[in-house]
Amino acid sequence: MTAKMPLSSHTPCVHKQPNATHCFVCGTENPNGLKLNFYDDGDSTVESRFTLTESYQGYPGIAHGGVLAAILDEVVGRVSMVDDHHHFMMTVNMALQYRNPAPINTELVATGVMVKSKGRLCKAKGQIRLPDGVVACDAELTLIDMPASMATNERHQQLGWRVVPD
Repeated sequence: MTAKMPLSSHTPCVHKQPNATHCFVCGTENPNGLKLNFYDDGDSTVESRFTLTESYQGYPGIAHGGVLAAILDEVVGRVSMVDDHHHFMMTVNMALQYRNPAPINTELVATGVMVKSKGRLCKAKGQIRLPDGVVACDAELTLIDMPASMATNERHQQLGWRVVPD
């Protein structure tokens, strides 16, 4: 089945979000990590463009589904950071559907968008698209604010949380 379900932003995602140093998905110094960069549109959408290599394949030539899930968890989790780069949320529930194989050595696009926010909870969704716009996988997440005891300035410093220039 070929699914095209673009999550599109009216405004381009050009505002760079911070990276950590050792996060698997965004860590700039993690030797085994993906080192992805994330950009938002200033409203409700976050995007990352990336190419996975053989190190992240499952079946030969195809990206590992767990790696794709980690990328969706990250891009969707970052929708809460559009207005405040220190607003960390944690995934409570993630419903993921794999629709089409995601090839390695091919640029893919991950997009996350806020659906609803109320109190400490939010609902958001995301997808990873192939170059022709076909959806490789998509997810719906329920997120909750990270406890204040965990989201401290000291912890942010330990993360190495900063915007790294392109």
